[in-house]
Amino acid sequence: MKQLKFAVRMKKILLLCWLSLLTTGALLAQKKEAITPDNLVRLDAYEDTIALLAYAVVNDSLPEYRFGACQKLITSLKEALKTPNSFYYPFQRAKSISIQYPPDSSFRVFTWQLYVDENEYRYYGAIQKRGSELQLFPLIDRSQQIEESNLEQLVLPPEQWYGSVYYNLKECKGPKGSKYYLLFGFDGYRFFHKRKLIDVLTFDDKGQPVFGAPVFVHKPEGKPQSFKNRVMLQYSADSSVKLNYDESYEMIIFDHLLTMMGQYGEGPTNLPDGSYDGYKFQKGAWVYVDKVFNDKQDTAPVPHPVFDEKSKKKDIFGNDKN
Repeated sequence: MKQLKFAVRMKKILLLCWLSLLTTGALLAQKKEAITPDNLVRLDAYEDTIALLAYAVVNDSLPEYRFGACQKLITSLKEALKTPNSFYYPFQRAKSISIQYPPDSSFRVFTWQLYVDENEYRYYGAIQKRGSELQLFPLIDRSQQIEESNLEQLVLPPEQWYGSVYYNLKECKGPKGSKYYLLFGFDGYRFFHKRKLIDVLTFDDKGQPVFGAPVFVHKPEGKPQSFKNRVMLQYSADSSVKLNYDESYEMIIFDHLLTMMGQYGEGPTNLPDGSYDGYKFQKGAWVYVDKVFNDKQDTAPVPHPVFDEKSKKKDIFGNDKN
């Protein structure tokens, strides 16, 4: 019976993924025709440059080369996006840049990572709205200046973005038919500690992006109900932690973490204990669920993140290494 249910869930996942890819791919393929031949040649040339620079940002061993490539990447991407109808150009060869779309392709989010040293990563990104003329919102990483004790409660503008590489985007329906978007991200953070997060993206009345909204609900027994504007998991760099939306269970599923003493001078750290917690969508919000699989499954399914630190054969975007 469990095998049958699992097979049905897997078919549902594959169908949803196929429909999502078909919708986005069809829209981009159709609208790419709006790009004139001359501009298509221009964007193709820019893509070659952007792909090489993005690869150097992630992979070059010399810091000065990584920094220089990152600055040129910012300039090159901005110039490329100034091309009319550039939104419909997919930049598929820029493997080191994450590009996430909502189902209706009304905008897209570019993010990438710059390794500074073992205890510092910087993140860069931009949101481009769909249209023939460029509507671009640069994302300025201020994670080093953000007060960590209040991180899950803050509402942030794009100029004070908590930087990360986004590996998934999910559209949600809020109260009164409003939309918001969950952004699942990875932050290299520190040598001993890594982070994964779910940020919440909305657009205000002027169309400006806003990060953080009280959509995560906690209802502790015997305590007042509380809300979070984003979810942050910090864990040992030696661990592989899952945080993603699971299509088959229609839930956000993540590792339950316990605080323990780490090794090699790591100090107190958070490690997964083999169980899973989650968030279930209810009336426009995500309600916390403790121990998701305790009495329903012999083994918990693993949500599939784009980034998995145990996977040595893939880069941070889930692409196979050459």
